[in-house]
Formats: sequence, structure tokens, C-alpha cells
Amino acid sequence: MQAYVGIDVHRRRSQIAVMDEGGRTAVNRNVPNGRETVLGVIGDLPVGTQVAFEATFGWGWLIELLQDYGFEPHLAHPLQCKAIASARLKNDKVDAATLAHLLRTDLLPEAWIAPSDVREQRAVPRHRAQLVRLRTLLRNRIHAVLADHGCDRGTSCWNGVGRQWLDALPLPDSARRAVADRLEIIDALQIVIDRLDAALAQVAKADAVGKVLPTGEVLGPAALAYVTADGFRPSASAELRVEELPAGHAGLDALEQAAGAKDAGDAGLAEITSLLLPPVITPGRARRLT
Repeated sequence: MQAYVGIDVHRRRSQIAVMDEGGRTAVNRNVPNGRETVLGVIGDLPVGTQVAFEATFGWGWLIELLQDYGFEPHLAHPLQCKAIASARLKNDKVDAATLAHLLRTDLLPEAWIAPSDVREQRAVPRHRAQLVRLRTLLRNRIHAVLADHGCDRGTSCWNGVGRQWLDALPLPDSARRAVADRLEIIDALQIVIDRLDAALAQVAKADAVGKVLPTGEVLGPAALAYVTADGFRPSASAELRVEELPAGHAGLDALEQAAGAKDAGDAGLAEITSLLLPPVITPGRARRLT
């Protein structure tokens, strides 16, 4: 008898529901995350059994586990699942059973599961984005300290002239210490960000794809790395078309993260994010880029 599996994945534990083709829930168990514990619930199911889980925190290990043991993974779109299967009673058991039910009835709104090499390629711009976001936070805190003491500068505070201006400000000792400490961390972050930028630039150069948007601006290495990781090759002669991208692709948020929220001079981000709208996710199989 064919079975359908729904897994509600959490950081430390997951709820696993196994449903038969008639809609009866045979198993609904909460287990610690790990190969042995998950296989203890679904390990006896036949190869090719379909398994659904939402695109939530820390699902990469589950993809590898399911693929290694011959299961057919399906990545569900969390917001679309909520719209389709909202329930008054909501807990892990209900969520896992709902995923299995949507999979069984072919109503599961799916997102594209990026191959392992694509996920690996995405990791570098994501890592860079986190560091840039932290740098931006520290810069904003420095601006707040300066505002508290009535200091303002119309141009950048972070280049050579700006640093000299900061050093010459008549700030109290506590404010001076707060600015100096944050600048020290910013400088340390910048070393790592520059190294990542150099690595991304090499990847973009080796990829030898068009980097010019239809607007004529150049796409920065970080945003380019993320877009090409999804299998899309932008060029000056081709418009960016949503239908050419995989269903459930990274979309606006990931591109902004990949480019460090427009920081570090990633030209063309505004244009590409205005064109790359989130794809419409519909029930059934996710579209794949061929």
C-alpha cells in the first residue's frame, strides 16, 4: 500500500506523520532530529515514498537523508500551505498530518529544491550578506551616537576623510569609546567582506555570463552569484523573465541579502529586484528550470 509522509521540522525535534492512500494516519510521532531517529519511523517504507516538509529553519540535513535513502522529497511553501490548510486547531501533529494529506491529494504547493551544488554556491553570498548586515547595524549605531551629541556629516563617515572627521569630534569619553569599539569591529568585518568579494568576483569572471541588466547597469558579483546559482543567465539582450526562474526560487529577499541590502556598491540591485517578482506557487508539482 502506498504511503505519504509529512514532517513538521523544528530545530531539535520533528513530528512525522505517515498516511496511507485512503487518508488514514498510521503513525504520528515526535522524534529528535537525526538519521537514526527519523529512519526509525520511516525506514521500513518502500523506496520512492513521497515525503513533504516545509521550507523552514535547518532542513538541509533532511533533504540529504531522504535522497540518500531513496525517498522522494517535496519542499512545501510555508505561506501557501497556511493559506490552503489553515486550521483552528494547530499543533505539530496536525501540521505533519496536513502536509501528508496535501501530498496525498496532490494539493501541496511546492517550491524548487535546489541541488546540493546550488545550495553550496548560495552559501557564500548568504554568508557575505550576514556580515554586511552586521556591519550596517554597527554603522547605524555609530550614527545614533553622533546624533545624540548633535554631530552630523552629509557624506560618508567610513572613508579616509570621514574617519579623520570622526577622530576630531569633541565627544565625551563614553561616546568616544562606543564609536571606537564599533569601528574596530567594522574594520575586522571589512577584511572578511573584502575577501568574500574577491572570491565572488572570481566566480563571476569564471562563469563568463552577461552581467549587464536591460537598464544598462552592471550587476554586482554577490547578486550575480545568487542569480546564476538558480540557473539563470542575465544578459544585456535578454529581459529578465519570471517564468524562466524556478518556482519557489530565492526571490527578492534573497537577492537583497546576497547583495548586502544594496551595500558595497552592488549596482543594478534595485532594477533586478523590481523585475524578479516572487513566482506564483500553485498546488501540484513545482516547475523546474531545464
